[in-house]
Amino acid sequence: MPENHLPLIFDGHNDLLFRLFEENAADPSAGFLNGRAGHIDLPKAKIGGFGGGFFAIYVPSPDELIDTLTQMKNPPYDLPLPGAMTQEAALPIALQQAAHLIALEKTGTLKICTSTVEIKNCLANGIIAAVMHMEGAEAIDEDLYALDVFYKAGLRSLGPVWSRPTIFGHGVPFRYPSTGDIGDGLTDAGKRLVKRCDELGIMLDASHLNEKGFWDIAAISSNPIVATHSNVHAICPHARNLTDDQLKAIKESQGVVGLNFAVAFTRPDGAMDENTELEALLPHLDYLIEHLGEDHVGLGSDFDGAHIPHEIKDISDLGNLRQVMRDHGYNDHLMNKLCHENWIRVLDKVWK
Repeated sequence: MPENHLPLIFDGHNDLLFRLFEENAADPSAGFLNGRAGHIDLPKAKIGGFGGGFFAIYVPSPDELIDTLTQMKNPPYDLPLPGAMTQEAALPIALQQAAHLIALEKTGTLKICTSTVEIKNCLANGIIAAVMHMEGAEAIDEDLYALDVFYKAGLRSLGPVWSRPTIFGHGVPFRYPSTGDIGDGLTDAGKRLVKRCDELGIMLDASHLNEKGFWDIAAISSNPIVATHSNVHAICPHARNLTDDQLKAIKESQGVVGLNFAVAFTRPDGAMDENTELEALLPHLDYLIEHLGEDHVGLGSDFDGAHIPHEIKDISDLGNLRQVMRDHGYNDHLMNKLCHENWIRVLDKVWK
């Protein structure tokens, strides 16, 4: 348990694997075990009570967004998206990041979990519980052969797109103010992907999808609708955030929304300004609980992939967030649900 004995956090989204890929260390587990400059490593996890979560495989574009922080500090903004990537370019990078997660598992301090029993055992025994997630399915071919291979490696959660388009669908740009009602929905290949994920028991993530793609998943999938790291459009009208109609559909499907800590999706003014108090997260949590119910809200930090409030410099500071939540009036029962129980519930339903 963390030092303050508040509940362990099982988190909906992080980009540690991408950062390890960027760092290009000879031994990717060394920084994880001994400490690194980013948000997530083992020493910080022990201090902050980070129990694990969804570890994303994310393939960067050669023409990645340039000077994003400066542009997003001054709303309004509309950043052009990078172009689509080929599977040929994406697959080696995705495999390398999957291998990094496997390397972390070999240390014995982390386990790639494919059942909720494994997640619960990890949380009970001080081992980081990792769900292999794919953020953007560029590494998956149209025939879905690679999906089956990644599934065998432990993949149990997938977002058909990051924000750039894929052969499966279309995402939303980094645009404020805006809705997510931008462009076409899932392609025919995307609809086949949804059906195959349902068959395998791979959770589908609607974060980054545009509205038409969201509604396609709602119509096709028999599983709960999940947005691993998204916030409330009524509070922050960013293209990445969820409308009331989307929240209603997630509630009706018994899904979950993970609160994104990224300040541009949190602040009502949409500014990418780390000088943002932790209390700015509370209106989103309150709104999500009001509209979804307390069984359908979790945390989806975007650690190692976003600019977050200054009071959380990394996962060692998660106690600060719990304290703000507790001071706001969230009792032990609700805290447990928000911190980990709701993610376990929805995964249990999807993974069967």
